[in-house]
Amino acid sequence: MLIAFNKPLGVLCQFSPSGDHRVLSEFIDIPAIYPAGRLDKDSEGLLLLTDDGSLQNTIASPEHKLPKTYHAQVEGAATAQALRILRAGVALKEGKTAPAEISLLAKKPAYLWKRSPPVSPRAGKPTTWLSVVLREGRNRQVRRMTAHVGLPTLRLIRYSIGPITVDDIRPGEWREIPSHLVAS
Repeated sequence: MLIAFNKPLGVLCQFSPSGDHRVLSEFIDIPAIYPAGRLDKDSEGLLLLTDDGSLQNTIASPEHKLPKTYHAQVEGAATAQALRILRAGVALKEGKTAPAEISLLAKKPAYLWKRSPPVSPRAGKPTTWLSVVLREGRNRQVRRMTAHVGLPTLRLIRYSIGPITVDDIRPGEWREIPSHLVAS
């Protein structure tokens, strides 16, 4: 079984209760299903869950180089130099990231839902939307990469994993999808 879930802001990627935090069991009541990878509580968007350990490894492991596309609203105007640095890989404390595919989005993505609470950029600061495609998944990687080039992330949405997108899945909703779409 493979589930595509649109994780809302503030939800932890676990089923077990955790203090006052919202968790996956509030949205998904399927026994023996587990997240294939993670999204931090401050991020939104596509999370895949499965009951198949091999499929979970295919989705989450950087060995398989499954592309994950993120749409990031960053504070500031992205320069050509900042984009070059992001594309080449960024030196983080645990080592340099793999090269990333980075492109500017002309405007906020059309599929995008309203966020609660809304993003509040600082007065007088422009924001830019970036598309970031990674084939590895370090902790808070997109946020750390954009901060490295002076473009702090204000909003981060995982749009796709391989060919599976969050299109037509509202926040807090899920749908079952064919597992062959990501099976290697």
